[in-house]
Amino acid sequence: MALDFNDPELEFSDLVYAYQSWVMAVINDEKLDSEESLLTDEIAEDALNASRFLPAEVSAAIETSLARVYEVDADELAALLYPEDPED
Repeated sequence: MALDFNDPELEFSDLVYAYQSWVMAVINDEKLDSEESLLTDEIAEDALNASRFLPAEVSAAIETSLARVYEVDADELAALLYPEDPED
């Protein structure tokens, strides 16, 4: 679902869904040993755009909730979602 940020009917729940989908896809691909990769460029792009409009408290709540559900350490999840650039 590519989000259209010019769509006047775009709702807050659409932003939450996009961000939540990205977090779940990262957890699936990195931690659950799933044979099928869920993370796509479209999901990542939608999440990046959605995160610009979501309050930090909302994105933190999504990350914390999903980390608990999937039994992933919060710090480990943060490293998976926002890996640091390797230093040159």
